[in-house]
This record gives sequence, C-alpha cells and structure tokens, in this order.
Amino acid sequence: MRIHLHIFSFLLFISLQTPAQEKGDVYRYARKIVDTLASPSMHGRGYVNDGDKIAAKYLEDAFRRTGLHSFESSFRQEFKLDVNTFPDKMELEFHVRDMASVPGYDFLVDPACPSVKGTYLLLKADSLTIVSESDLSEFRKQNFRNSFLYVDTTCIKNKEVRSRIASLLIDPPKGISGIIISQRWLRGPYQRTPGPWDVAQAQSTLPIIYCHGFQVDRHKDKVDLNIQSKFIKAYKTQNIIGYIRGELNPDSFIVFSAHYDHLGQMGKNTYFPGANDNASGCAMLLNLMKYFSMPEHKPAYSIAFMAFSAEEAGLVGSKYYTDHPLFPLKQIKFLMNLDIMGTGDEGITVVNGSIYPDAFKALQSINEKEHYLPLVKMRGKAANSDHYWFSEKGVPSFFIYTMGGIKAYHDIDDKAETLPLTKFEDVFSLLTAFENSLESSPK
Repeated sequence: MRIHLHIFSFLLFISLQTPAQEKGDVYRYARKIVDTLASPSMHGRGYVNDGDKIAAKYLEDAFRRTGLHSFESSFRQEFKLDVNTFPDKMELEFHVRDMASVPGYDFLVDPACPSVKGTYLLLKADSLTIVSESDLSEFRKQNFRNSFLYVDTTCIKNKEVRSRIASLLIDPPKGISGIIISQRWLRGPYQRTPGPWDVAQAQSTLPIIYCHGFQVDRHKDKVDLNIQSKFIKAYKTQNIIGYIRGELNPDSFIVFSAHYDHLGQMGKNTYFPGANDNASGCAMLLNLMKYFSMPEHKPAYSIAFMAFSAEEAGLVGSKYYTDHPLFPLKQIKFLMNLDIMGTGDEGITVVNGSIYPDAFKALQSINEKEHYLPLVKMRGKAANSDHYWFSEKGVPSFFIYTMGGIKAYHDIDDKAETLPLTKFEDVFSLLTAFENSLESSPK
C-alpha cells in the first residue's frame, strides 16, 4: 500500500510540473460557434421554424461585429428555392413490434416524401417471396390497395433475385400506397443511426420510408403511419456575404466560403445538428474573418467571406451567387471553400488539387515545412460543394475538408458534443499561411 502511495505521489508531482497542452483562442472561438450553430435553437439550420434565418442572423451579427463591409445595403443576398419540409407529425409503428419507431434512429422518410396517414397492410418482397420471374409476375397481381410494399434485400447474395426485387422500386405495383425499404444499419461507435439524409426541392406522389430491418409476416402485419410534410414553393432564404478591404490590391479578391445550412428537421421533435457539416466550416470562416480583420494581419488583397444557404438542397446558394455576383468573378484570385472542418486526424483532402497543381504544391509545401497535418491529399474535380459553380465559371478554387475521426454524416449523430475539432487550429494556421502565399504570388 505504501509503495502505491509513493507511485501516486510521484505521478501527481509530474502532472503538476508538466502543464496540459492548452487549446488557444482559435479553438475556443470555434467551439463556441459550433455549439451555437448545432444547438436545438437553430432547428438544424433548415427550412422548418426558420432555422436558416436564425443561423443567417447569427452569422450576419458576427460579420457586423467584426467590422466587415457589405457589397450592397446589407450582408444578405436573398434568393428563393422550392423545398419539401417535415414540420409536424412523424410517426411510424409496426404492429409486429407493438412499439413506436423513433424518427432518425429507427427510420428515415425519403426527403421528397408526401404526407401519409393511416393503417396499411404490409406486403413483403424478399428472397423467399420472389425467386423467379414467375414469382415476380404473381406478386404484381396482388391487390395492393391500402397496402405498403415492404422491400427487404438484406443478406441476398443472388444478383438476379436482388435485381427482381429492385425492379419493384423502379416500377412500383399499381395501386400501392407507399414503400418501406428495410436496411441493416450499422450500430456502433461510428454509426448507430440511419443515414445519410438529404433535402429535396420537390415532393413525390409515393411515400418512401427507410427503416431498420426485422422480420415481418408477409401476409398479416400492418403499419400505422402519420407523416406530415409541407411543400413550400419559392421559400425565401439568403446568402451572407461581406469583405475586408485590401490595402494594396483592393479590387482583387481572395475568397473564403462555407455553407451554413443543414438538413433541418424531420418532424416536430427530430432535428439534424450538422456540427461537422457544416457548423465547423462556419467556425473556420468566422475565425479567418476575425484574424484578417486585425490591424496586424491586414491583407494586401481584399478578402471576401461568403456563407451560402441551400448547399444541401443542391448547391443552390452558390449557384445563385455565381449567376448574380456582387463583384466580377474575374476579380477573384483564388477561392477556398471550407466544409467538414471538425476532425483532421488523417489530414485534409483538396478537391481541385489536380486542376490547380501549382497552388496545391504551394499548400503542400507549407504543410511539409510546418508539419501541421499528417497528409494533404490531392483530389480531382467534383461537384460536391459550393466551390463547384465558381470553378465551372473559371474561378481558381479549392474545396478543403478534413479526414479521419468521427464518421457521423447527414444523420442525427453529427453533434457538437462529439465533434473533436482535432486539427482545427492546424488547418487554420495552414489556411492563413496559404493566403499569405497567394498574396505574394504573381497576379
């Protein structure tokens, strides 16, 4: 016992003499931003309960406090989009389970799902029901009135059988009330919820629901549904855009961008926090804005900061901006789009890295010299974030995202409390150094 006490005392002495590595102001500011943007008060930054507008107001206030200039009378650039939303009831209960399924955990509705309410018979299509073409033909002859097709393709290795069952999704039986697709979700430390989910700009006529797989009797079981959707035509949302005036080249711009929207709500009580995607990118945007607004870091080129809405609905906000730019796109020297900034254990990926090899080499050289990240990975062209429309119009652009760590994506587990921001400060340092290299490079 005495030996153990001596060991404990020694370890305590060492811990007191060796201070823990402190996180700096950049991390603390980022944590505050992510915690706020991913909180329930933002409603998932979508189009239920004005989540997008609440987030936009938060960013607009930050732009104003930091002293940014606006290109027009305000920081807002308004535009409209059609969007399908789920503001109210979101209920599903299988009679075989005799318990309500939890939205987001046990099931997802298709983003374009219309409203549906009632009790429906489940007609199951699986490897026992459909083996041959004749089975498929007989299955289609059933009376599907007031019934949901329950499709289960899990654990089916025969490609022909899978193809036959899949044909029911491509060409649903006549008279069907809807489709439930059974899937086996991973449940563990990396993903315990269904996903990914999305945002739809249209509403379909046929309800489709994705759920965890379990045994359903193909002739007897029923499901109770109460799903209320609301299709909004010409919903008004907004980009938030401002700039810091450059001292030497005020008419040339370096641009940092990030989308602030996320998936919003799936029912009254389920929201998608979107901590990594993309509260973390907004945190990087605001940190960079704060840094370059300081007198000691005054940029030579003007720097524009663009926070886009409706990225999750199909890059709508950035498309609108490139069609209605607030200054000529040819004045942009380089754009860096920031999305999924919350990890970095395995480094970063640079989309368009192979399209702009000189800029990529400069970024990579800075990282190799300063040892910020374990890897700066090159990737080619991809239409996967807001850089895309700029790149299509000839603006030199990178899309940068972090790799490794937590895997939550487009699901309800993308939470602020589990987002580590592992390499956030290092990515920030790399970006500020890269911006400086752009200023010193030839026009």
